[in-house]
Amino acid sequence: MRDEDAGHQLRKWLLASDVDRRRFLGVASAGAAALVFGRGPYTTETLASQKFADYPFQLGVASGDPLPDGVVLWTRLAPKPLDVSGGGGMKSVRVPVRWEVAEDERFRTVVRAGTTSAYPELAHSVHVEVSGLQPDRWYFYRFSAGNEISPVGRTKTAPAPGASLQRFNFAFASCQMYTEGYFTAYDHMVNEDLDLVVHLGDYIYEYGIPSNGGYRNQPTVLPDYLITEPVTLDRYRLQHAVYRSEAPLQAAHAAFPWIVTWDDHEVENNHAGLVPEVGSQTPTLEEFLVRRANAYRAYYEHMPLRRSSVPAGPDMQLYRRLRYGTLAEFNVLDTRQYRDDQAAGDGNDPPNPESLDPSRTLTGAAQEAWLLDGLAASTTTWKVIAQQVFMAQRDFGADDAVLFSMDAWDGYAPNRDRILGAIAEGSIANPVVLTGDVHANYANNLKANFDDPASPTIGVEFVGTSIATGRDGADTSPSGDRILAENPHIRFFNGQRGYVRCTVTPQAWQSDYRVVPYVTQPGGEIHTRASFVTEAGNPGLQLADHNAVPTLPESAFETEEERRVKDERLGRGPTA
Repeated sequence: MRDEDAGHQLRKWLLASDVDRRRFLGVASAGAAALVFGRGPYTTETLASQKFADYPFQLGVASGDPLPDGVVLWTRLAPKPLDVSGGGGMKSVRVPVRWEVAEDERFRTVVRAGTTSAYPELAHSVHVEVSGLQPDRWYFYRFSAGNEISPVGRTKTAPAPGASLQRFNFAFASCQMYTEGYFTAYDHMVNEDLDLVVHLGDYIYEYGIPSNGGYRNQPTVLPDYLITEPVTLDRYRLQHAVYRSEAPLQAAHAAFPWIVTWDDHEVENNHAGLVPEVGSQTPTLEEFLVRRANAYRAYYEHMPLRRSSVPAGPDMQLYRRLRYGTLAEFNVLDTRQYRDDQAAGDGNDPPNPESLDPSRTLTGAAQEAWLLDGLAASTTTWKVIAQQVFMAQRDFGADDAVLFSMDAWDGYAPNRDRILGAIAEGSIANPVVLTGDVHANYANNLKANFDDPASPTIGVEFVGTSIATGRDGADTSPSGDRILAENPHIRFFNGQRGYVRCTVTPQAWQSDYRVVPYVTQPGGEIHTRASFVTEAGNPGLQLADHNAVPTLPESAFETEEERRVKDERLGRGPTA
C-alpha cells in the first residue's frame, strides 16, 4: 500500500547513524512481529479448567472498522486488569474464546459464531474479523470463555458501496487524559443516535498516574506503580487497562462501532516519526525504537483493528479508507509515524526555512500520494479526511506578530499546500477535515490562500475539543478571542470539553459542538454550544444555531442547576 514505509525509513536512518545490522535486527524484532502475528510460535498450552481469578471481561467489548459485510470484534481477558505484570492476571497459556453475532440482544437469532484463541503474546486480547453480515444493519455480539460471558455489544455494518444513503450520524472525539477529568462526555454520547464513532488520537496519555487519579479527586484506588511513565510493553498495557476500565468509555465502545487512529501520546508527547520528545526517557534512537514498538503493540492489543494494522516491530499500518455508500468516504490519516521532526525546536514560531521547506513532510510521501489518489478517485458526495492536527492556518500572534504551531500543518506548510492545491485544482467536491489534538472546538473554512480572506473557500475543517484533557476549560479565553480576530477563516472557538456530533445527508453536513460545563467532578450535563452547516456543492460554513454566538459568555448557556453546581465548586455564594 505504500512504497516507502517506516521500515524502509528506519533502515535508512540506522545506516546513516552507523548502527550495525545486528543491532538493527535486534531493535526491529523487539516488538510484536518476531513472536506473534503469524511470524513466530504462539503459546500452545491451553488453560485446562478455564477458571479465572475474577471476571475476565472487565475491560469490556468493542467493535470497529465496519465494512458492508462485517466488522472487527474486540475484547481482552483480564480478570485483574491492573496486575503489576501487565498480563491482566492471566496465566501464560492459550485460552479458547467463543464469539457470537446475533440479530437481537437476547441472541435468539445468532447469525455468525465461532471460537478463537486468546494468546498471552497479545495480552489475551481477541480480534475477530466477522464477515458474511448484511450491509447497513445493526447486530449484537458477545464473547464467552469458560463459564463467563462478556457484556453485550452493539455494532452496525457499513452500507453497500453503491447504496444511496440518505442520512448518516456519527460523532468524533479525541484527547482523553485520565488524570485531568472524568470521561463524562461518553455518558452522553451513548444516548445519541449514531451509526459510528471516530476517535482522532490521544486515546491514552503516556504520563504517570497518581493513586488519586489527579484532578479527578477520586479516592485512592490506583496502584502506586502507575506513577511511572510507560516505556516497557507491560507498562503500556497497564496504561491502556486504566483507560479501558472507565465505564463511560466502555459503554461508548459497546454502543457503536469505532474507527480509531492515534496522535502522539499513544507513544510519547510530540514525538515525530523516529525522533523522541526533547527530554525523553528513551533519548537514543535504539531506545526509542524499542519503546515505539512496545507502544504500537499495546495499542493494537486494545483497539478493534484488522490484521492489516498488526504492527511489525516499530512499524504499524494505520492509515486506511472506509466507505459509507455513495454518501461519504473516510480517509483515516496517520500524521505522526512518518513525519519529519517539528521545525524550529517544536514551538510556536513565525514561518521559517524549515516550516517552508517543501521536502519536509507531515504525512510521508507514500501516504500523501495515497490520500490524493483516493480523493481524486472518490465518487461519494463527501470526502472526509479524519486526522489529528490543525490543518487550517492558525496565527497565535497579536497585532503584526505571526506565530504558528510547528506541531501542526502550519509547520509543514508545503505539504498542506499540495493537498489543498490538489483539491482546488482537481475540483474535488465537498472535502471535510476532522481534527482533534488542540483541546478546543473550532470551525474553519479551508482557503486556497489563507493570507487572502477573499480567496476561494475549498472545504471546511471541524476541530473537536478533548474528552478530558485540559480539565474543565472555559467557553472563551483571551487566546481564543485573539485567534478569532487574527484568522478570519476561523469562524468559531470554544474551550470546553465534549465531542462533535455530525449529521450527514446528500444535501448538507451539520456539526453540533456538544459540551459539558466541567469534568473535574462527575455529572456535568451536555448541551449544544453551536452548530455549523456546510452545503454540498457550496463549500463554506454557515452558523446553524444563531442563538450560539462565539462571544457570548458561558453563563448564557448554563442551566440553573449547572450554575449552582459550578458556584459550589468555585466556593461562590448565590448571585442575585
